[in-house]
Amino acid sequence: MNLKDLNPPQQQAVTCVDKPCLVLAGAGSGKTGVITRKIAWLIHKGHAAGHIYAVTFTNKAAREMRQRVNRLLDRKTTRGLSISTFHSLGQRILLRESYRLGYRRGFSIMDARDVENCLDGLAHRIDLETDYIRQAMYQISRWKNDFIAPEAAMASAEDAVSSDQARLYHAYQQHLLACNSMDFDDLIMLPVQLFREYPEVLNNWQDRVRYLLVDEYQDTNISQYEMVRALCNIRQKLTVVGDDDQSIYAWRGARPENLQRLQQDFPSLEVIKLEQNYRSTSRILGAANQLIANNPHLYDKQLWSASGAGDLIRVFPCKNADDEASQVVVDILSKRFQENIPCSHFAILYRSNFQSRNYEKALRDHSIPYQVAGGNAFFERREIKDIMAYLRLLTNPDDDQALLRIINVPRREIGTTSIRNLADYANTRKRSLDIAIRELGMLESLNRRARIRIQEFTELITELRHQVEHDDAMSLCRTLLARIDYPAWLQETCTSAKQAEAALENVMELVSWIGNLQKDREDPSLHGVISHLSLMSILENSEDQKPQDAVQLMTIHAAKGLEFDHVYLVGFEEDSLPHHQSQNNDGIEEERRLAYVGITRAAVSLTLSYAKTRQKFGALQHCEASRFLYELPEADLEGAEHTASKLSESEKHQRGLDTFADLKALLGTTD
Repeated sequence: MNLKDLNPPQQQAVTCVDKPCLVLAGAGSGKTGVITRKIAWLIHKGHAAGHIYAVTFTNKAAREMRQRVNRLLDRKTTRGLSISTFHSLGQRILLRESYRLGYRRGFSIMDARDVENCLDGLAHRIDLETDYIRQAMYQISRWKNDFIAPEAAMASAEDAVSSDQARLYHAYQQHLLACNSMDFDDLIMLPVQLFREYPEVLNNWQDRVRYLLVDEYQDTNISQYEMVRALCNIRQKLTVVGDDDQSIYAWRGARPENLQRLQQDFPSLEVIKLEQNYRSTSRILGAANQLIANNPHLYDKQLWSASGAGDLIRVFPCKNADDEASQVVVDILSKRFQENIPCSHFAILYRSNFQSRNYEKALRDHSIPYQVAGGNAFFERREIKDIMAYLRLLTNPDDDQALLRIINVPRREIGTTSIRNLADYANTRKRSLDIAIRELGMLESLNRRARIRIQEFTELITELRHQVEHDDAMSLCRTLLARIDYPAWLQETCTSAKQAEAALENVMELVSWIGNLQKDREDPSLHGVISHLSLMSILENSEDQKPQDAVQLMTIHAAKGLEFDHVYLVGFEEDSLPHHQSQNNDGIEEERRLAYVGITRAAVSLTLSYAKTRQKFGALQHCEASRFLYELPEADLEGAEHTASKLSESEKHQRGLDTFADLKALLGTTD
């Protein structure tokens, strides 16, 4: 296999297969290409594709990796190759082994909204304060990411709040097992638990995973690291690719210190640095290098580029938020006119989602198309959640959240009082809602009308479950839609016939997708397909949003992994970047990494802007430029408060004339 198109460190990373390997891949250094070429190299050197596993964090990244591998090798050669997310691998393990932990076939995967509703209900039952359910949800997620069991959380509680959260965590895990359900974090935590408690399970999976490649390693949490360590501990056949300078997900449980643990647990670790950047100009990289040098490092690296120095980094000090948005948008207009640049080559990046509003207004006012990252994902649409809830309930009778969602979809006139009585009865009897709703004691407590409605619902579910055993998934879905007359329900509840038609098209796309999955998956059963789709619904988020020729607006977190020719990093001021809640030592280091990620998204030009005053909490407040601005090389900055004093009067005059000419041209005026 020819590797001549790779630079020397990339070649070294691809061919290092006999020892554990850490590839420190700086921004824009071609890390995805290295991973995919390494997969091809392993197969070329005789490793069976079925024993090679590659894991990353998003479906989008996994798809891109798979596509690149398919361009390098034919499908016959790659048969059995596993490229997936961490959570998909965990789900695959659990589909085979979860019975050992007390789960039954057909477990459900709950999304964040299901989890929040579940915790709220449990808090009422065990008499806990319910005002802070979301904080408790985040804390439970952190415990799971750190591989801390409920008992350990309860033992280490330091105050009343953490004690209550630990009690809720304990009740929650018991409830999940009773409901045959798991949440997103369980898909990593439970496989690690299996590996620790059942050596035969670990041996089996170690035999399957003969070589493991991990993308975005800096984003791994403790549970994910434990999974990697367990799978690779015997053979030490491991390659991880990451960049500690781009670790910006501590709030999700990411642990940059996993780099140090890797060195301890894999003593023969080979460290290879990819420092040549193929994206940005030297000035942009110089600024990024100087900024991030203020953070401590286990391994030092210096990004460099052969693309030339490029333009100076511009700084826009602005009077207020409206002025900042106006300056940025007018600058985009000017660049588009002068160089005929497509809108999609521009990105406006900010620290927090709310900051997009002023830019959306300014772009609309100038008739510039824009796209805000984070629109409704396919699986977040109401109609998709409805049908998925029906299918979850059919495959897992203990899925209480699914039953509560669809018991009145379409409307069956089962009132809130009846539903509350059902929940209380189920809790008293320690039954799932699906079992409790069928018991004579429950039915006798209802009035005649409610009893008839509930019996009609349970008969429908029973008939459909019977069909699960005999018909394929697409036939089942079509029967379901017909039996509940879901098209009529959409017509009744949507705001227009067009909206109802679009919603039904989404449902039929889901049905078609389920049919295709049943043909292609290793586990073709309906519960295997629904489990897969439930995980997809959590992972996909906004990945189904199609790119448009429009200015891209997004948070810096959302921009990670992307690149744009022209980047405007806005709100570059104290209390925004760095955020006011992240100004302790660890927080500042992560905020600096976040600024580094924002800077390195830019290929051709970078503009930093900040407002001197902003309206905050109904009052006008003075703002200061971000401390990170003063950590950048001053010689590479161009801005009114940085370079204006260095310009001669003639240079200032000429710049004024140039700007005036640009604006006249944009407005279509002439002398």
